Amino acid sequence: MLKVDIKKIILNTNGVNRDLLRNIVFTLSENNIYTILGKNGSGKSTLIKSLTGLLNKNLYKVDGKVFWFDENIFEMETARLLDLRKREIKYVLQDLTNNYDPLKKLKYYFDISGFDEKAIPIYLQSFLLPDYQTISNLHSYEISGGMAQRLSLMFAMFSNPKLLILDEPTSAIDYANINLIKLKLMNFKKTGGSVLIVTQDINFAKEISDQIAFLQDGEVSEFINSSSFFSDSIQKPYSVFLQSFNELQ
Repeated sequence: MLKVDIKKIILNTNGVNRDLLRNIVFTLSENNIYTILGKNGSGKSTLIKSLTGLLNKNLYKVDGKVFWFDENIFEMETARLLDLRKREIKYVLQDLTNNYDPLKKLKYYFDISGFDEKAIPIYLQSFLLPDYQTISNLHSYEISGGMAQRLSLMFAMFSNPKLLILDEPTSAIDYANINLIKLKLMNFKKTGGSVLIVTQDINFAKEISDQIAFLQDGEVSEFINSSSFFSDSIQKPYSVFLQSFNELQ
């Protein structure tokens, strides 16, 4: 489904090149929940932005290929790339304030999402959100972090994409919201979708993931089965990463 072979991602600032990521090779298949664990500043957000062609080409140079089925995302025309992000791969940002224009009421986002009016109450109820009349008249700065996370996930899932990419989906939200997100993602997988999560929330990763890898020193490890990843008999380099990662929790 998604095949990644990135030799290097370079950031250019003020004429100075800095290697951010290298030797990123993995494949995502259908009907799986994948998680990449990484500490803050490890390059998680840069990685997933590269997977959907969101990196600023004036600042970043990417040496490699990312295939969505038989199409190289880096060679897609702008119209095709926009359609890909609209229908097939949905990406939910960590900083949800970037998802919404604070000057626009949330009604605007319902209007452009293509929601069937009859389906809106069902979706809102299933994501434990206020009724349409209430939430559509709010601005993004008037809702809580948990509500913003649920709303963003609802919009992302509405188009029934093949792949969801989530950047720190449990950041700054409570246990009840985490459980709801977990339930929604597991149901999404049951309907044929796949999920890629990048996070430092090791407990969430343990509870929901089918396959886990880690991002460290600019490289992504091989994905392995979640139960094996957290096994006491896990082999290096996974055991070394887990030890150093747990020391920060």
